[in-house]
Amino acid sequence: MNRDAPPPYRPCVGVMLINHQGLVFVGRRRDKKQPEHVAPGYEWQMPQGGIDEGEAPYAAALRELREETNVSSVALIAEAPDWFSYDLPADIARTAWRGGFRGQTQKWFALRFTGEENEIDIHDPGPGHKPEFDAWRWERMERLPELIIPFKRPVYEKVCAAFAPYGARS
Repeated sequence: MNRDAPPPYRPCVGVMLINHQGLVFVGRRRDKKQPEHVAPGYEWQMPQGGIDEGEAPYAAALRELREETNVSSVALIAEAPDWFSYDLPADIARTAWRGGFRGQTQKWFALRFTGEENEIDIHDPGPGHKPEFDAWRWERMERLPELIIPFKRPVYEKVCAAFAPYGARS
C-alpha cells in the first residue's frame, strides 16, 4: 500500500427527484455543523448518500431517497452516463468521514415523482432514520448549482447538464 496515495473516494448515489412540472426536490440540511455538507447560505441539496457494501447503485438511490424524504412513488427517468466526483477541501477532508475519504464519487439518477406531495415527510422519513432536512421545496433545475456548497457545484452542473431534458422549460 502506498502511504503517499490520497485516500479513496466514498462511493455514493444522488437522486434528482422531478415532479410533473419539471421542478426538482431540494432539501435544506438540518445539521448546519457538518462542513462536508453545508456552508452559510448553501444548505440546500438533492437527496444523496453512501452505497452500502454489496448494494447496487440504483437500489442505494431508492433507499437513500426513502430514508431522507419518505418517498417511494417514483419511476426511473434516466441514469447519469458517468460517475461524478468531487474532492473535499483539505481542512474538511481531515475530519469528514474520519479522514478516510478525499471526497465522493457519485452515480446520479433522475426519478419522476409519481406520488402525492403528502407522501413527502422529511421530519419522520421512516423507522430508524434521523431527519436530514428541516425544510424542502421544488426548485428549477438551472438554480440547483447556486444552492449547493461551492466545492460540490461542478458535480451539480454535470448532473443538471445530464438531466436537462427532463426539467421545466423556461
